Amino acid sequence: MVEPRPVVSNTTPLINLAGIGLLDLLPRLYGVIWIPEQVADEFNEGAQTGDPNIKGLPWITVITPAAIDPLVKGLGVGEAAAISLARTSHARAVLLDEKRGRRIAEQLQLPVVGTLGVLVAAKQEGLISSVQPALQKMIAQGRRLSPNLIAHVLRAAGE
Repeated sequence: MVEPRPVVSNTTPLINLAGIGLLDLLPRLYGVIWIPEQVADEFNEGAQTGDPNIKGLPWITVITPAAIDPLVKGLGVGEAAAISLARTSHARAVLLDEKRGRRIAEQLQLPVVGTLGVLVAAKQEGLISSVQPALQKMIAQGRRLSPNLIAHVLRAAGE
């Protein structure tokens, strides 16, 4: 049997989903998630009380990227490593939230999914009943989501 191409994640989607208690959506939607060592370090450095040790999760595979792609210089360490790993592994998707990183990943023809896309997919798969409570939790934690983005996400989720 051929192993499916991996899904690679940057730090922010992991932090966002852990913060609202929905980190477990990732393995349910994608199976094993690959993260670069830099992302694991960023997550664990900023971990809140109750957040898991990301390296200890059975569905996370921590990879050391061979090299940072020169096309992603200027991005944050985790973002650059995640995009580089996604390119070299021919990932099915890269989980990214930051606008600049998403734009560069898309220019490199990588399929990009953000935290909000994960929530919409989870709703479509019946893993959560509604996206709106998750958005409200994210906003309560200080995540900035524009009214237009919220409206777009709720429409996509059928809410």
